[in-house]
Order: sequence, then structure tokens, then C-alpha cells
Amino acid sequence: MSPLRLGSTLLTTGCSGQAWGSTVNNNKANYETADTMYDRSIRLSITFLLILIVVFAALVVRCFYLQYLRNSYYSSACLCQQRGRMPQRPQRGVILDCKGRVLAASNKIQSIFAEPRAIKHPKDTSNRLSTIIDMGAHEICKLIVEGKNPGFVRIKEKADAKECDEACRIYGIGVQADWQRHYPMGNLAAHAVGFTSVDNRGLGGIELQCDKELGGIASQNFYFADVSRHPIRPSAVPSGSKKSGKDGCGIILTIDATIQQFARGELIKQCESYEAESAVAIVVEPKSGAILAMVTLPDFEPSDARSADANNLRNRVISDEFEPGSIIKPIVAAIALDANVVNRQEKIFCENGSYSGKGFGRIGEYRQGYGDLSLREILVNSSNIGMAKIGQRLGKDKLYEGLSHFGFGKKTGIDLPGEANGLLWPAQKWTGYSVTRIPFGQEITVTALQLVRAFCILANGGRSVRPYLVKAIVDNNGEIIKLKQSSLNPGRIGYVVRPEVARWIVSEAMVGVVNEGTGKNAKLHRWQLFGKTGTANIAKSSEKGYSKSDYVACFVAGAPVEEPAVVVLVSIRKPNKSLGKGYTGGAVAAPVAAKIMERTLTYLEVPEKIKPVFSKQQNPGGF
Repeated sequence: MSPLRLGSTLLTTGCSGQAWGSTVNNNKANYETADTMYDRSIRLSITFLLILIVVFAALVVRCFYLQYLRNSYYSSACLCQQRGRMPQRPQRGVILDCKGRVLAASNKIQSIFAEPRAIKHPKDTSNRLSTIIDMGAHEICKLIVEGKNPGFVRIKEKADAKECDEACRIYGIGVQADWQRHYPMGNLAAHAVGFTSVDNRGLGGIELQCDKELGGIASQNFYFADVSRHPIRPSAVPSGSKKSGKDGCGIILTIDATIQQFARGELIKQCESYEAESAVAIVVEPKSGAILAMVTLPDFEPSDARSADANNLRNRVISDEFEPGSIIKPIVAAIALDANVVNRQEKIFCENGSYSGKGFGRIGEYRQGYGDLSLREILVNSSNIGMAKIGQRLGKDKLYEGLSHFGFGKKTGIDLPGEANGLLWPAQKWTGYSVTRIPFGQEITVTALQLVRAFCILANGGRSVRPYLVKAIVDNNGEIIKLKQSSLNPGRIGYVVRPEVARWIVSEAMVGVVNEGTGKNAKLHRWQLFGKTGTANIAKSSEKGYSKSDYVACFVAGAPVEEPAVVVLVSIRKPNKSLGKGYTGGAVAAPVAAKIMERTLTYLEVPEKIKPVFSKQQNPGGF
């Protein structure tokens, strides 16, 4: 039994060994699986850690980029969201005449406005506001609802203090301080002074020409704002922002309001009497070129320029071009004398009123024909034929050069916007008609300012003159920024024609026009005037040729002849010929120029003088 048991035991033991071997194998497999899982876990942890490191590194880089590299940008963007700013317009500079009288100034006003985006119930707001400002609720509501700007709609200008105080208590309603342009003298110097827009920007005249100087520099008030952009409290001024504004500079003009009134008053009376379409008058100091008066009719009210006719806004003194007619004859005569193609003593045959030839057609006289005339007689009697022959002697090159030197065909450079050039064709485009027509004012267009400048040159002894309107610019501390000298430096200005030529034209030929010729209506007893008339046909707009009923009547005058203090030009467009009172420069324009001259010389206290006789001693050249 024992062996069996032993065998059995052995047998059992053998079976147990097989089981143990199987268990070892299983444990080994389990160990291998655990190792594999552990390795995988380690790899996942490392991968996750690497990803986490990369993410944190990216965040660090991003933070560095935002907080360091883009710091100023985002700080600025943040401040823009937190802050609001309210611009404060500066006071626009004053415009004065040469005596310190106010022509334009700015007055402070209060305006009540609405912010449509902040108003939830426009009807209720309108009803409350209407009882304060005495304005219809429906009108206020319409402005709020239909306003194009959600942040601002102007409700009432020039509100008084009580209205402003009560209106501010209504949510969505505010008060704004602003400046309004005021013109104390109204229409008096409208075209010279100009006008401004509703936001105080210059749109014409000196207001436009000197807009930068007059406008000043705006300041800004900063405040912290809520989400609806309503002010919470004041904010410090951001770095780089302008802390304070600067009011505009003052402009002092050469215009004298008294002389301006003389010219405007006389011109209005004559325009009404002759039912003229338009007219201009200029008064200039010939030695310096300072403009003492500049009138254009019809004119306008500068404070209400928006409702004026657009044609009335145009400064015709500098913008309207016209054929000058006979008024240009003394200029051409001076050019001819200076070029030595004619002299004072010789006689020129004026063909008894009819002159024709190959290449220049036929030329006639305005009234009667003339025979032999001296240069003085040609100007006194205003002979077209005599001037045509002088033009032929000069030739196109000399005549063109002379007229260019007198400033025709180019801007004078006056300190006003909108000046026209006039028309003087280059000499190579001239024909036989040009040489014979330009000397009596056809085939050339000029502005009134160009004309008066040319006669200032003669009155100034042949020395060049440049007209100007701005006398000085003064800052708001009273310091002079820019000053135009009242007298020109003779050493720096050249002569257009010789002094003796200019003196003879003025003191002999143009004095003869006033005393004996077509300018008799301008004769004064207290001072000796010199002058010249001009009656120019207006060219037809729809066909060739000139109108037989439409004219420009001109007259230029200066006084006293011994030492000219003032030159006056009057030009009246389309006087009504059918009235039967005349239409020529001598009949229409000369009396106005004489009245302006007399009142101006009296006002300036110019001494009365007697004209001296032009002698050989004054004419060393024997021209």
C-alpha cells in the first residue's frame, strides 16, 4: 500500500509540478503585460508633460508679445475704450480794417444738442425739451429720429443760460459751447473779407486765404466714459496729446472802411440809376499797392452767405475778365514812347476815320474821323486808328513784351483766392488783326485789378507795384507775425517804363483826357485829376461779333497829379442803353470815380495843388 501511496504521492507530486509550471508561465506573462503598460504610461506622461511645457511656453511667448512687444498698442486701445474726448474749438481770429475797425469777429454761443442713441423715448424727451426752449415737440422729435449722426443732433443755437441749465437735466440732451462768426459791417466789404462755413472754416475772401492763421489750434478735454460713452469723470491728458489750444491770429487789412463806404455808396447809386448788371470799384495807394477799397456789386450778407445767389459770391474785381477797350491806350502809348517808336512832337495821320489794309481789315473811330494827331491828341480824343498805327510800329514782339511787363496775362499775386490770369496770347499766335486791335483794347482780356495795377505803375513813375490786401498778421498776444511794409524799397523794384515817360503820360496826356477830352465828367476843382475812359463792346456769346447794346463802361483816375496819393478804377457792366442817359465810360463811370476821388482825398486830408507844366527839364531824353 505504501508504494502505491508513494507512487500515488509521486504521481500527485508530478501533477502539482505541471500546475506550478503553468502558474509560473502565467505570472511571467502578467509581469510582461504590467511592464508594457507601465512603459506606455511613462510615455504618455512624458508626452503630456512635453505638450504641457509647449503650451506653457507658447503662453509665455504670447504674454511677452502682448505685454512687452504690443504694450503700447493695447494700452492705447484700452485707453480709447475707457476714455472719451471733447474737442474745444479755438476762437477764430478777428479781421480789422487799417484803422482797427472790426470787419469780422467770433462771438461765443451755447448750443443745445441731442444724442439720439441715448434717447429711448424720443417723444417724451421732445415734450420735456419743448417746454424749455420754446420749440415744437414734433420738430424736436423729427430732428432726433431722422438725424444721420447717432451721437449728435443740433437742436437749438444761441440758447440762453437758463435754457441750457434746464436742458442738461434731461437724459440724452447736452449743451455745447461754440463760436459764431459775426460781421458788424454787413455787406460793406463782403468780397474782400469773405465768409465762413457753419463749422467756422473760411470759404471765401480773406477768411479762406488766411484760414490757417485765423483758425488757430483746437484743444481737447479728456474724460473717463461708461459703456454708453457718457462722461464719468475727467481724465488726465494722454502723453503725446496737445494739452492746450491756441486762438486764431488777427488779420489787419489795408481796407479803410470809410473809403470802402464812399466807393460802395456811390457805386450803388450809379448802378441803380443805369440799371446795370454788375459793377466794381477799387481804390489803391499807387506807391505801395495797398488797396484802400474793393467793391463788387451785387454783393451779399457774409453771415448768411448760404442763402445768397452763387453769382453774387464771386469777387468780380479779381475773377471777371473783360476786353478793356480804350482804357488801355495810355499803357500802349507808354510802351511805344519807352521803345522810341514814336515821340511826343510828331503827327500821325488818322485816315479821317477809316483805316484798312491787307491783313488787318478795316478800323473806324467811335465818333468822328481825325486827320493828323499828336500822341497826346490821340489819347485825348481816344483815336482807334492812331493807336492801331502805333501798334504796327511796335510790332507784335515789343507790344507783347511791354504788356507782359505791365502785368497783363498773369495774376497780380494779390492775397485773395480765385484770381484770374486774363488773356494775352503769346506773340507767335498774333496776326495783323492782333497788332492793330490790342492797342485799343480788343483781343485781350483783363481783370479790374490788373488794370488798376497798370495805372498805379504809371502813377508811381514807371516803377513796378504789386497790390496787396493784408497789412499785418498779429497773434493773440499782440505780437506782429507778419508785416507788409507801407512803402516799397526803391532799390529792389525795377522800372517798367522810364520815369520821364510815365510822368508825361500822367501829367500831360491823361490830364488832357480829363480837362479836354472824354473824361470831362471827372474834373474836380480842388485837385487836378488824370484819367482815361474806356467803353468796350461785349462779345456775343452765341455767335461771332460784338453786341451793339451791351457795353462795359470804365474810367480810371488818379490825383493829385503832382504826387498821386490815390488811384481809382470804376467799371460798370451792361448799363441800360435804352434809358437814353448814355453808356460810355465818360458818361457812366467817370462821375462815380470823381465822387469817390473827391471824398477820399478830403478824408485823407490831401493838400490841394495846382498842376505844374511839363517842361523840357523834366524830359532830358527828349522823347
